[in-house]
Amino acid sequence: MTDATWITLISLGVTGLFMLGVPVFLVIAYWVIGCSFVLGMTLDNIGAALSDVFTDGFALLAMPLFILTGDLINRSGIARRLSDFAYSCLGWLRGGLGMASIGACGLFAAISGSNSATTATIGAMLHPEMVKGGYDPRFSAATAAAGGTVGIIVPPSIIFIVYGYMMNLPISDLFVAGIVPGAMMVAAMQAVCWAVCRRNGWGHLIALQPARVLKTALGAWLGFFAIGLVLWGIYTGKFSPTEAAGVTVGFCLIIGLVCAPLHRFMGAPGHDRPVTEKRVRDMLTVEGFGALEIPSITMRSAQITGILAPLIAVSVVMQQILSLLGAQEVIGNFVTGMGGYHAVLFTAMAIVFVAGMILESLPVTIVLAPILAPIAQSVGVDPIHFAVIFLVGASIGFITPPYGLNLYVASSVTGIAYFHLLKYATLYLVALLAVWIAVALTPELASMLLPVR
Repeated sequence: MTDATWITLISLGVTGLFMLGVPVFLVIAYWVIGCSFVLGMTLDNIGAALSDVFTDGFALLAMPLFILTGDLINRSGIARRLSDFAYSCLGWLRGGLGMASIGACGLFAAISGSNSATTATIGAMLHPEMVKGGYDPRFSAATAAAGGTVGIIVPPSIIFIVYGYMMNLPISDLFVAGIVPGAMMVAAMQAVCWAVCRRNGWGHLIALQPARVLKTALGAWLGFFAIGLVLWGIYTGKFSPTEAAGVTVGFCLIIGLVCAPLHRFMGAPGHDRPVTEKRVRDMLTVEGFGALEIPSITMRSAQITGILAPLIAVSVVMQQILSLLGAQEVIGNFVTGMGGYHAVLFTAMAIVFVAGMILESLPVTIVLAPILAPIAQSVGVDPIHFAVIFLVGASIGFITPPYGLNLYVASSVTGIAYFHLLKYATLYLVALLAVWIAVALTPELASMLLPVR
């Protein structure tokens, strides 16, 4: 048999494994190993590529650190405080709790940088509260899934780190460029939530009380400080994204360890605390965590990193094989054959959208970004602008069937069947597509906050 026949058979075989639920890392690894044998490439090449990624990828060090940050703030109770603040601001509107859950997703994403972690954390916390508040359980679960899509757009973003590393772009610029599009995604989804809840009469209204807003804002000050620390440091150039991740982890560790005993003392049974002191405790402390909990928190973060890092490494070899097979040239000729600036841009967006329907954002980025980004740049699309366009499209894939990872995560944490979420998830999908098109047509949305150089 010819090499083309062997590669076709290998591709069909790994596609079957993917459909059976085999992890994406193993699917890509099997394809890479099989094609390497067919093309006469030694396995030493795979080992060298893996070694280069793990030893030379300083920027990738930010990835496990931001994953750890998300776990630390979740265990310390900061995520709940951010949710309380969002509800105090929006609870006076119809659907305020649903809108608050989307806002909380944006705030949590600004520290954790993860899509699925955002959906899992906010969904687990607020889905029961939304159901108690009279919301349709399917709608509340779909809201958590949709809100989580901003996890890879609002900085710091794990996928921005990967994209910047692969395409040799400044990660700090990518972070800043994602702020406005991320805020637009949150606002668009909140508008959908408000419209649906207003039509159905869902949610209990609470009065807008400045004192309540101030109290919850003070209670969430640690979360705001962590967000501000990351953005200030990166925007001003005080430290790199990798250094920012390390600083944030250190901050969260100190806060968690200090606040745990303080919270237990202030709220210890047997102490007759006056009301004013209880308010001080509620505003200025979080639950924290003990030193003995750190290994389990770190282990969970390491497990997630252990899934992502090898996938990045093996996908580098996949790019080499695709280049040898001429895939980049074929796709490039197809896209450039569409015409000028807008035709190429929207063709690239269509490819990303279709890929996002069946793959998670990481493999979509690893496989397609090196192919599409140079083509877009050749017709005049700014590299930072295209990065934002590409990754907003990849984030939309998190609620796009049949894959829709966030839908599976929301289904898992809420107990609502996957297919029951699709009706309301589609409404959010339409809103996100509108934002995506606006971002593509308006480069200033990605560049307006970038420092002038």
